[in-house]
Amino acid sequence: MQVPRFWREIPKRYRLEAGKCSKCGYIAFPQRLICPECGAKEFDKMNLAGKGKLATYTIIRVAPEGFGDQVPYAVGVIELDEGIRTMAQITDCDPETLKIGDRLVSKFRRINEEGKTGAIMYGYKFVPDVGI
Repeated sequence: MQVPRFWREIPKRYRLEAGKCSKCGYIAFPQRLICPECGAKEFDKMNLAGKGKLATYTIIRVAPEGFGDQVPYAVGVIELDEGIRTMAQITDCDPETLKIGDRLVSKFRRINEEGKTGAIMYGYKFVPDVGI
């Protein structure tokens, strides 16, 4: 990704931003141009709370290029409290101790780096919700 494009997309990358259909209330994450439920084109921006439960997951033991130093790590589908699902890496825990139904919370973290002198890309990952 080019650095100018990266900076233009900051709001979507730095928080869980969804669109809520002005007509029927459908929550689209990521945002869409047309509501799949009613066909409306008007959406209000909505920041998601970033809390939910683990719906399913897998443990990555052979990582793709650039993630080899993180293995083993978990990637899961998290059902957010607002009712939508998203997929993300789960960190700050032993992946062997994860259970479906565990409460998780999103955290702002470093995702990757574009070369040695490129942009550092940030986004969200999920960690166990320990009530802090």
